[in-house]
Amino acid sequence: MSGPGDVAPEILDRLREICRRLPDTYEEPAWIGVRWRIRTRTVAHVYTPDPERFPVYAQQLIAGEAPTVMTFRAPVADLISLTTSGFPFFRAPWGHNVAAAVLGDHTDWTEIAELITDSYCEMAPKFLVAQVAARH
Repeated sequence: MSGPGDVAPEILDRLREICRRLPDTYEEPAWIGVRWRIRTRTVAHVYTPDPERFPVYAQQLIAGEAPTVMTFRAPVADLISLTTSGFPFFRAPWGHNVAAAVLGDHTDWTEIAELITDSYCEMAPKFLVAQVAARH
């Protein structure tokens, strides 16, 4: 099991900056890693999985090390195109609309911000989604 300390501080800082911009989103420790939520719905979840315990992550190893992974929600049409493009994205092994991204030096943080915003829009009440849409 991983905790907040298992995710690099620079990754947590970047994700905090992104999630802080979304109305009523809050951060909390998750069963593994850290997650950001709107009400009781998870918008983004970052963690370092144990590939031996969860074999689905074994193919995502970077230089033999467990990856830092962020899961998020995506509209189904976006999910298919995003996850079929390959690294750093893949389909999470649960949920009908859950994608995952391997985070690291290669990460395009502008794209991650867009994906987290889209995830928020999938999970938040419509009146909050309207606030986000009005800003863009």
